[in-house]
Amino acid sequence: MADAKRLKSLEEENAKLKKVYRIYREERLTVRKRGGWKRALGTRAPIAVPQATNHRWSRILCVIDDFSRECLATVVDNSISGTRVARELDGIAERRGRYPLMVVSDNVL
Repeated sequence: MADAKRLKSLEEENAKLKKVYRIYREERLTVRKRGGWKRALGTRAPIAVPQATNHRWSRILCVIDDFSRECLATVVDNSISGTRVARELDGIAERRGRYPLMVVSDNVL
């Protein structure tokens, strides 16, 4: 008896789905498609070429003066926190006598 009720319930659900699909076709409705990835508007400004030492530093796995190509620090660790990065940059600035005008990061994991 329970199996017959379950079978009837499944048939009713199937009939409801078929009816919904039929109405969608008749009304020429479609399920809304998701949009693709959003792309940046316009073009990005090119990175300025450094004109002197301490103009711009890059932090990839090490901190480099982009003008002189001097490696200012290399930090090797499993995880480098923002506090640790700030501490390293402060130490470099203290040794060199000033902070750079710009710090560039590629933000790669």
